[in-house]
Amino acid sequence: MSSFNQIYNRKNTNSLKWDQFKDRLKAKYNVEDASDILPMWVADMDFAVPEVIINAVKQRLDHPVFGYSYISDECKTAIQNWFIRHHNWHIDKNTILFHHGVVPALASILETFTQPGDKVCISTPVYPAFTNIPTAQKRTLVAVDLVQSENSFKYDFSVLEEQFKAGVKAYILCSPHNPGGVVWSKEDLEQIVKLCIKYDVLLVSDEIHADIVFEGAKHIPTLTIEGAEQAKIVTCIAPTKTFNMAGLHAAMMVVPNDELRAKLIENRNAHGQEDLNILAASALKAAYEDGDEWLAEMIQYVSNNMDYVVEELNKLEGVIVTKPQSTYLIWIDYRGTGLTESEMMHRILEVGRLALEPGTKYGEAGNGFLRMNVACPFDTVKDGVERFKKSLY
Repeated sequence: MSSFNQIYNRKNTNSLKWDQFKDRLKAKYNVEDASDILPMWVADMDFAVPEVIINAVKQRLDHPVFGYSYISDECKTAIQNWFIRHHNWHIDKNTILFHHGVVPALASILETFTQPGDKVCISTPVYPAFTNIPTAQKRTLVAVDLVQSENSFKYDFSVLEEQFKAGVKAYILCSPHNPGGVVWSKEDLEQIVKLCIKYDVLLVSDEIHADIVFEGAKHIPTLTIEGAEQAKIVTCIAPTKTFNMAGLHAAMMVVPNDELRAKLIENRNAHGQEDLNILAASALKAAYEDGDEWLAEMIQYVSNNMDYVVEELNKLEGVIVTKPQSTYLIWIDYRGTGLTESEMMHRILEVGRLALEPGTKYGEAGNGFLRMNVACPFDTVKDGVERFKKSLY
């Protein structure tokens, strides 16, 4: 695990996390000088990608011609084998459609299957793109709050059903859940699938965090749930969160339903969208063929980071933190401090010199919470914890 302890200087690399965030802080929080603020906000890791990925990209770079390309059958086989090994999910190669990211895929799906004014349902707090994309497409957003349960979340299916009954066209599921880190149970997923069948709701399942699950939990792909073949389901998957390669832009939609897939292909053609670029395809293939050992070590390392953060922050008066089942993101409940979000953000930015995500970025249901990314070297985590403590005392 020594490689995960390595601190890489990401400043001045056009990093959204380390460079561009300074402009955001100035615009939103009027922070004039962010040069010494530690960024633990956006969900990318400060770990180097696996050596197998670097070698695969280097090998492709050895050939000096970067002409038009296509996704090889070997690449699709690597995807297949990975999901069989890790999730006991058998994906038919013919059902895979490639995209440049899960968020662009989400936009394509909603554009294809809904019209302006149609109701799109989400369960909040949740990843901001679930709000931003439907809103930008002029869909009617229906937000149903998840039930807070010991700093975790659960569904109130009676409330969800009432909304479905009122004419929801599509439901976007975050599985595992971001920001809460919940790995939904088989029973939860069965209930969601049943409701989508009953009310003819398109189910869009974002499973980008599926590979990062801690001991004691098991991610269940939505398309493996009993009765899934009767539902209208599009599942979005990607290696980008798993292997810290978001900058390569690689994602897939798995669409077993022939009619749905045909319509998504029509949409792709209408936008002139191509498959993955040659470097992304090379990286994806290498990751899924040989990334198992790196992933296991990364999960253990992040798990240890989380144990430390949970132990330290729970010592603070008014703060409650529970270790998530998935993701590398910690959802911090500071409601007991009595601080408003603006007061808390001022403290962590100006006093602690720490950048975390405010809870309301995930919807009003996130008020009183912060999201912290701990996929970084332990020394960085310790620094972040000390800065958080300084913010409060």
